[in-house]
Amino acid sequence: MFKRQPPRAGAISWQLAQTFWVGGLWLLHFVMLPALEKIGLAPLLIETIGATLNPLLIGFAAFCALLQAAVLMQAEGVRSLWRDMRGQLLLAVLGMALAYFAVREWQPDAARWLLFNYLVLALCGVLLVLQPLPGQRAGR
Repeated sequence: MFKRQPPRAGAISWQLAQTFWVGGLWLLHFVMLPALEKIGLAPLLIETIGATLNPLLIGFAAFCALLQAAVLMQAEGVRSLWRDMRGQLLLAVLGMALAYFAVREWQPDAARWLLFNYLVLALCGVLLVLQPLPGQRAGR
């Protein structure tokens, strides 16, 4: 009879978390680091800034993905993590964040893998942005 609507706070926290982690990943890699290079900072300094900020942003992305997973489970149920595209993307983000920190710990010289991992996280974030909010159907 009545459709269950997601709590407004849940939808707002979903969008806010998504904005921070997806925007942060894209902003660092595609705006801030190229801008620092363009203004003439030393390449080693830019690399050090990236190496310092990348793990912080990926850790923050994992935290925000956990928050989004909690909102999704509250609005759609626990099974939505496996059956819903949003849940699958969030699980992929959490898995890639875990893999990033594992590779960084045991193979710190694997820079290409860490960059690939970072870009996969950013792509998963963009795909997540294109999905409807929890509790909404596609096309609304």
